[in-house]
Amino acid sequence: MLIDTDRGGLLVDLYHIDSAYVSWRTGHNPEVTFDLYTRRHPLGGSFLLTAGLELAIDVVRTFRLYESDLSYLRTVRDYHPDFLAQLGRTRFTGTILAIPEGEIAFANEPLVRVSGPFQEAILLESVLLHLIGVSTLIATKAARVVRAAAGRDVSEFGFRRAQAPYLAARSAYLGGCGSTSFVDAAKQFGIPTSGTIPHAIVEVFDTEEEAFRAVAETLDRYTLLLDTYDVLGGAENAIRVAHKVQRRLGHRLTAVRLDSGDLASDAFTVRRMLNEAKLADVRILVSGDLDEWKIAALVATGAPIDGFGAGTSLATGAGTSERPGEGTALAGVFKLVWVEGGRPPIKIAGEKSTWPGKKQVVRIGNFSRDIIQLEDERLEAEGRPLLQTVIDRGETVSGNSQSLEEGRARAGMQLSRFPDRFQQLDRPDEYPVLWSDRVMALQHKTID
Repeated sequence: MLIDTDRGGLLVDLYHIDSAYVSWRTGHNPEVTFDLYTRRHPLGGSFLLTAGLELAIDVVRTFRLYESDLSYLRTVRDYHPDFLAQLGRTRFTGTILAIPEGEIAFANEPLVRVSGPFQEAILLESVLLHLIGVSTLIATKAARVVRAAAGRDVSEFGFRRAQAPYLAARSAYLGGCGSTSFVDAAKQFGIPTSGTIPHAIVEVFDTEEEAFRAVAETLDRYTLLLDTYDVLGGAENAIRVAHKVQRRLGHRLTAVRLDSGDLASDAFTVRRMLNEAKLADVRILVSGDLDEWKIAALVATGAPIDGFGAGTSLATGAGTSERPGEGTALAGVFKLVWVEGGRPPIKIAGEKSTWPGKKQVVRIGNFSRDIIQLEDERLEAEGRPLLQTVIDRGETVSGNSQSLEEGRARAGMQLSRFPDRFQQLDRPDEYPVLWSDRVMALQHKTID
């Protein structure tokens, strides 16, 4: 897999090790709390679809540094041997609250809250930002793509271009995609697989018809790619081969794929040809650098397309066609918000100023509004706390660590309830997220 959860001790940036060293040398290791959140929504949208928590829990639960890790650190800096020995004994003993996977969340809301000794908590920053940040970005992108497809199947095809292909496949499935082409991710996470054929298998034979016949005779259920040379000629060859091989072997052509050209126009033509050939049950799939905007445009034409393959844009979390710079990273942050027995910590930097205090995120009603409040404040009527304890004093909390399938089911349910005006691709409404009076007062007092 992308991350070996059994060797999580060096999934850090160097300055986290150095920070822990400073804390150790000074003996200043208070109990602290960090919030993980993002200050803005990605992709020009107005929401987040949370993902990556199950993987993050695995990393935290198995966190440790082995002797080989400590030996490497000795070559990096002249750390005191007693510090390295302590690192070798370090396990996370604190508490983590998180918004469950598949829940809708918003900018500035803590997605994860980490409490524990400073030296332990600081070592989790980068790996949590990576797992939660990348996963949430791709899950959010997938939700947008699937919405644009308007009920048609979407498969994730992005392994060859993704910076984090395992996270991309897993998160795309959580966000609503029905399958992945990436076989090892399918195996690791229990995701259905899908695929067609590449242009190369067509080109390696002397003729397209010969290539199609080889595929049809080899696979009992198969898909053919029509645009290697000429879409109409490809469709004619596919129909001819499909009839001959089905009569002789019983093998069925289940779908054809279009990967270039005028996808909408070609889909209309190919559908007519298939229907006239009594192959009305053969599905038409399209691919080719598709994102949510291109898919929405194809759907708007009414073209008879049954499914989409989304690759680069989906698996990299690329930005929208109108805002190409927005995407590719969630821009998550991991900020210190509480020190037990000390003054509330704060960063004062305009819009980047932090909000001190141990907080809870409360959803009022069925997406009426969210309130970010202190954890000891009373819930409003119809209020539902989103942050749940997933690790308590170093131990996983039974029942709050949920599977990928449970996260996927939650995502589907929440997205179906989330009002359309907040999910529009173009200028969606801004969902109301409010700070409680006590949170605002604590920030102002701390700044003063």
